Amino acid sequence: MRVVPPTGFTAHLTFFSAAAMAFLAVFALALSFSTGKLAERWATELARSATIRISAPQSQIPDQARAAMKVLQTTPGIASARVLDKAEQEALLEPWLGPGLPLDALPLPQLIEVIAEPGGYDVEGLRQRLAAEAPGAVLDDHARWRRPLVNAARRLGQLGWLSILLITLTMGAVITLAAQAALAANAQVIRVLRLIGAKDAFIVAAFVRRFTLRAAAGAALGTGAGMLAIALLPETGEAGGVLTGLSFHGAGWLWPLAIPLLAGFVAFWATRLAAFRCLKELT
Repeated sequence: MRVVPPTGFTAHLTFFSAAAMAFLAVFALALSFSTGKLAERWATELARSATIRISAPQSQIPDQARAAMKVLQTTPGIASARVLDKAEQEALLEPWLGPGLPLDALPLPQLIEVIAEPGGYDVEGLRQRLAAEAPGAVLDDHARWRRPLVNAARRLGQLGWLSILLITLTMGAVITLAAQAALAANAQVIRVLRLIGAKDAFIVAAFVRRFTLRAAAGAALGTGAGMLAIALLPETGEAGGVLTGLSFHGAGWLWPLAIPLLAGFVAFWATRLAAFRCLKELT
């Protein structure tokens, strides 16, 4: 005699919900890892870059640029510094102003790209030296816009982990409802089993085994589909900017394999608790 029906809406509900939740969990996990790497890259690489903007009359810009370069060359902690040429500055302005603009007619400031050593440099000390040697030079260490971006990326990663938690709780709730429905549908069978001496632990074990296997199988299918979808996403490369690629890298591809195990764990305890509670009500 089967305690749990092999088919029916509870079987389909458990399998489908586990597959759908696992599919979403793969994307939430990929989002967490991708934004974590993005925040780390912004916190390290972008923290080393800075820009010096020389705003002065056009006749004074070359002299002030040379003075600023001398200051940078003698500043400890500066790995490299170079004056951006006209073509590079036009390329920076093209996304904002469009191609083909007569930039020669615009009083554009001269930009100097600064790359710091890993240990960094004295920002305030460099500002003071530039103010003395090149009054038109303004140092921008990108801190004003870099910190909000890093915080936003980290917050997005945290939301990814929160999504995984919500997905897990939703899966547990759906499996609990499915188990309760199956128990209610088999109330007469359970009473007969009790009359012939079956213990509640035996009945619970039957439900737990069936629902755990269903949830694990559905989650395995959803995880596989999610990993395939992630693998088929186009690569954005360096041009992707913020969209650095929603994907896993290296050993990171092993993390989604834990989702079916998590689904089985959730199904085990959700079904077990629901079964004991329902059996208590049937007493």
